[in-house]
Amino acid sequence: MSTDPNCIFCKIAAGQIPSRKVYEDDDFIAFHDINPWAPVHILLVPKQHLPSMVEVGPEHAALLGKMMSTGPRLMRELGVTNGFRTIVNTGADGGQEVGHLHIHFIGGPRPWSKG
Repeated sequence: MSTDPNCIFCKIAAGQIPSRKVYEDDDFIAFHDINPWAPVHILLVPKQHLPSMVEVGPEHAALLGKMMSTGPRLMRELGVTNGFRTIVNTGADGGQEVGHLHIHFIGGPRPWSKG
């Protein structure tokens, strides 16, 4: 499994940087975002260093399927019952800030809603 010694998400996955972890297995880690956009905002991050969705190939299908099917379960466990957003930013023009593939699961009362 490839890692990047300078990547913050590789360091979090390796336990070198603390996080508010909600799930971990051999393939990926899930933790609370340090700058949440909503009451519940978690990131699912593969332990293998993948810079972005651009580098994803058929060999990553099982990993991504596992991440996408685990995310909804984690949101339910965290109390999100009225829907959530799933976001994957890809590349600089796509708003990706960390050069390691990650999936945002964002839920709870919508903070951007004025009501």
